[in-house]
Amino acid sequence: MRWLKGLILAIILLAVLLVGILFAVNNQQTVPLNLIWMELPAVSLSVWLLAALVCGVLLGMLAMTGVWLRLRTALSRAQRQNRQQRKELDRLRVQELKELP
Repeated sequence: MRWLKGLILAIILLAVLLVGILFAVNNQQTVPLNLIWMELPAVSLSVWLLAALVCGVLLGMLAMTGVWLRLRTALSRAQRQNRQQRKELDRLRVQELKELP
C-alpha cells in the first residue's frame, strides 16, 4: 500500500513538472514589470508569474503561522491534560481494586 501511495505521488509530481515546463515554454515574451516606485527589467512572462506564485505561497505560509502556533499550543495543552487524566484514572482503578474485599 505504501508503494502505491509513493507511485501516485510520483505521478502527480511528474504531471505538475510537465505542466510547469509547458507553461514556461509557451510564455517566453519578455515583459518589464512596472511597480509604482520602480521599473524592473524585462524578463519572460513565465518568470514574473512564477515569482508572483512563490511570493503568494510564502505570504500565505507567513499568514498561517499564527494560527498554526495557536493550534500547536492547544494540542500540547490537551495532550498534557489527557496524560494527567489517564494517570488519575489509573490511580483510581488501583484504589478501587484495593478496596474490594
